[in-house]
Amino acid sequence: MGGHAAGEVASRIAVETIESVINDTRAADHTTTWPFAYDTALTLDGNRLKAAFQTANRRLTSAMGDNDQLRGMATTAVALLVTASGATVAHVGDSRMYLMRGGTLTGLTQDHSWVNEQVQAGLMTDADARRHPWRNVVTRAITGGDDPEPEVTPLHLETGDRLLLCSDGLSSVVSHGQIASLVAADRPLDQICAMLIDAANEAGGPDNITVALIQVEHADHVA
Repeated sequence: MGGHAAGEVASRIAVETIESVINDTRAADHTTTWPFAYDTALTLDGNRLKAAFQTANRRLTSAMGDNDQLRGMATTAVALLVTASGATVAHVGDSRMYLMRGGTLTGLTQDHSWVNEQVQAGLMTDADARRHPWRNVVTRAITGGDDPEPEVTPLHLETGDRLLLCSDGLSSVVSHGQIASLVAADRPLDQICAMLIDAANEAGGPDNITVALIQVEHADHVA
């Protein structure tokens, strides 16, 4: 999170921990002893992601306890888990996931931010939210404090889908239409990622820019 101490450390810990927990729970089922309460409203994969986010939060707590210079660090996160059971999205904060299907780019996540809550309540327009001085204030994040409640959503994949995961360093400065045009480009995925990052930098690049792009080659295979 830009403006917070050691944000790059927080994001690295979160990525490494989420990946580790997902790998460690490959053979888990609902009867497994979970480090957190098993949420019966979620699928097994949803619970794996929730446990991964909350474990990452506790790793931040531990890291800050060991090093005073890390106090106050925090990160947003978005993750996609694809297994034989299907696909699941989890996120906290304003890191986003988009779906490009049939030439249309759709946002799959709703920002956990103060301005988005105002938009959802009908108190602010999207245009006003993009200009508001509090647009970077998030209401959920991995902070090392109370365990976060990631928003977890199942996702149906279709052959030809493209999935974009990104930080607000992209989405806050590049328009939805420009992102859609670039994601739809008939180019290798790594080139499209570079083009998206270049577009964010050309727009001022005021924040860290993280981009990942996934192509669904077959409904049961993600590349």
